[in-house]
Amino acid sequence: MHAPLPANEADRLAALYGLGVLDSAPEKDFDDIVALTASVCEVPTALVCLVDADRQWFKAQVGSDIAETSRDLSFCAHAILGDDLIVVPDTRQDPRFADNPAVLAADGVRFFGAAPLITTDGFAVGALCVFDTAPRGLDADQTEALRALARQVTSQLELRRYAIALASTTARLQELERRKDDITGLVCGPLRAPMRRMGEYLAELGRTGRHDPAMAEVVARATAAHVRGFSDLLEHLTTLAQVGSENESLHMRQIDLTRLTRRAVEAVRPIAATKHIGMLDQSDGAALPIVADPVRLEQVLTHLLFAAVKYTPPGGRVRVGTEVESGPTVRMDDMDLPDGMRPELFPHLFYGAIANPTELPGPDHGLAVAKRILDAHHATVALSDRPGDGTSLHVVFPFAEQEADLFVA
Repeated sequence: MHAPLPANEADRLAALYGLGVLDSAPEKDFDDIVALTASVCEVPTALVCLVDADRQWFKAQVGSDIAETSRDLSFCAHAILGDDLIVVPDTRQDPRFADNPAVLAADGVRFFGAAPLITTDGFAVGALCVFDTAPRGLDADQTEALRALARQVTSQLELRRYAIALASTTARLQELERRKDDITGLVCGPLRAPMRRMGEYLAELGRTGRHDPAMAEVVARATAAHVRGFSDLLEHLTTLAQVGSENESLHMRQIDLTRLTRRAVEAVRPIAATKHIGMLDQSDGAALPIVADPVRLEQVLTHLLFAAVKYTPPGGRVRVGTEVESGPTVRMDDMDLPDGMRPELFPHLFYGAIANPTELPGPDHGLAVAKRILDAHHATVALSDRPGDGTSLHVVFPFAEQEADLFVA
């Protein structure tokens, strides 16, 4: 059975294309998510599926090696029609999938589960899917983890888009400063005299309503010698207008860092539970006002916590808190285990986000993207690692003046 098109299909596709991810190269961050998803749900196959106009394309997969399939055969085309998990214990008993060739095959798909990938603007661009060749279900912990992992996928996709937008904005602002200097040089230099003469002529014309041929000839001679300069001025002004209209930036406002941190902890807790990792939330103190983009900063904090969970052995502990150091601070401690086992977070944070500011995607590209968003918030990142204590990450933000009823979280 072919899935009907969503009512907002045109806007949904625009949101998908805006992510700039279709047909991109594999990335370890997404590969890790599908591997963890397959392990958590105890299935052989897991996919990050993006639903295009006439195909479904797989950003990451485990248990499969197909790059894409027709949308007509897509399981995930059904998943994007809702805003929550879809679980099909036996596809042969579901009229949406019973006639699908992947189900009719001898060792075909018997179980299907998917959590839609919903952007912050509310568009379902795809799904995080799990498949099995035997009928089955998901327990409560698995369903919560699948939802949380799907949110991780969406956050990663959006953070990458915003990191690219921030880099583009920085380049445009640098161009803006250069153009401003050029305009100042033209207006205060070679164009100053002809512009003054033009002003005098137009003022006289407006005052008397009479054309003065002699003055018009003087203005013509003065401006003719500077046609190139006036052309350059118009070009610079046009560029300034484009820079202002095309700027896509973070939506900064005053928020409560403590409340935002608690939300990030709760977003990751279901994933941590599947690895029996304790999430110790100590971010329940006083409100800490900062100026930030609440959506992007929550995604960044969630990704940092997810990285801690990903690189911590089962049975480990991750402690999170907020405090005031040189400014409002989020502190994350990935603690050593009592038996001497150590988390592997430190080298990933150090080489992925601090010591390797490369523009090229690497094994920890998501951490580099997170660092770029933190830089845009003027946050300072400090990292330490001590045997017996574990890895400690401190993210310090500038102070913001607290105003009543202004917090957003």
